Amino acid sequence: MLMENRPYVSIVVCVYNESGNNQPLLDQLHRALQSLDYEIIYVNDGSTDATLAELLAGRNERLTILDLQKNYGQSAALSAGIDAARGRFIVTMDGDQQNDPLDIIPMLRIADEQDVDLVMGRRHNRQDASWSRVWPSRLANGLIRRTLDLPIDDNGCALKVFRADCVKRIGLYGELHRFIAALAHLDGARIVQVPVRHHPRRIGQSKYGLGRTGRVLSDLFLLLFFKRYLNRPMHLFGGLGMLLLFGGFFLSMRFLWTSDAAVTGLDRFAVGAIWLLAGLQFLAFGVSLDLQMRTYYESQGKKSYIIRRTYTYHTRVPEPVRQHTYYQTEFVE
Repeated sequence: MLMENRPYVSIVVCVYNESGNNQPLLDQLHRALQSLDYEIIYVNDGSTDATLAELLAGRNERLTILDLQKNYGQSAALSAGIDAARGRFIVTMDGDQQNDPLDIIPMLRIADEQDVDLVMGRRHNRQDASWSRVWPSRLANGLIRRTLDLPIDDNGCALKVFRADCVKRIGLYGELHRFIAALAHLDGARIVQVPVRHHPRRIGQSKYGLGRTGRVLSDLFLLLFFKRYLNRPMHLFGGLGMLLLFGGFFLSMRFLWTSDAAVTGLDRFAVGAIWLLAGLQFLAFGVSLDLQMRTYYESQGKKSYIIRRTYTYHTRVPEPVRQHTYYQTEFVE
C-alpha cells in the first residue's frame, strides 16, 4: 500500500442478499462524499441474489468489491472490509439504506477535530417496525452498558467512524461485530456518541430478530470475561471451582448423615447442582475454545474469511456474472 495514495476515508459496507438496495445506496454515498478523498469497499458475503451483479454494474474508480467465498457472517465480512481499507478513517454502515450517508461528514469532523478513536451513531426516532427487533436491542444495550461499563446507548447502530489504527487492532471472530465498540472500549479507545438519522427499510427483509438474542448473551459473557479475567483466568475459574468443591463436600456429608426419608429431597437438590455444574463447565469450555480460536488465527496470521475475487473498476468481469447467473449454494444464516 502506497501511503501517498491513501484516501482520507474508507466506507465499508457488508451485504448479504441486498438486491435492490445496492445502487441507490452507492448513489447516495457518492453524492454525500463528493467533497472528500474517499473509497468505498463493498463486501459481498456470499449473496445468492443479484447483489454481486448490481455492484458490478455500479463500478467506478472509487469502488472496490470483495466477493467472499461463501456466507461467513457479518463479523468475518466486516474484518475483510476493514483489512482492505486504506483510509485514515474507516466508516462502517449497513447496506439496507437505513443509515443515512449525510451523517458521515459531521461524524468525520468530530473524529478528526476532537481527536477521538470512535464516533458512534445513536439512532434518533428509530424506524424498525417490528417489536422483535426493538425490544431485544433495548435489552441487549442495557445489559452491555451495565456489565461492561460502556457509556453507549445504542450498540446496534451500524454507522460508526473509526480511526484506522484503532479498528485494525480489533480481532473480530464468531459474531463479535455487534460488540465492536465494547472491544474498542476495552482497548482504551476514546468514544463519543452522536444522534443520527434512521430510515425504514423499504427493500428486502431484515436479518435480525429474536433468534439472535441467545447468541448476544453468550457473546456478552465472553466480553465480560475479557474485561475482568483475561489476564487472570484462575481468579474466576479457581474461585468457582473451590466454591463447587466445598459445596459438593457439604452435600456429600449431609447425604451420608441423613435418614432415608430425606434422601429424595437431597437427590432433587443434587440433580440441580449437577445441572449448575454442567452449565458452568459449558461456559468455561466455550471461553476456552474462543481463546484458542483467537490464538489460532492471530498467531498464524490466518483470516476468518476467503475472498473469491476482488473487483475494481479495471477488473475484467466473467460473462456468467454479467448475465446475473452467479450463484452461491453454501451459506450460513
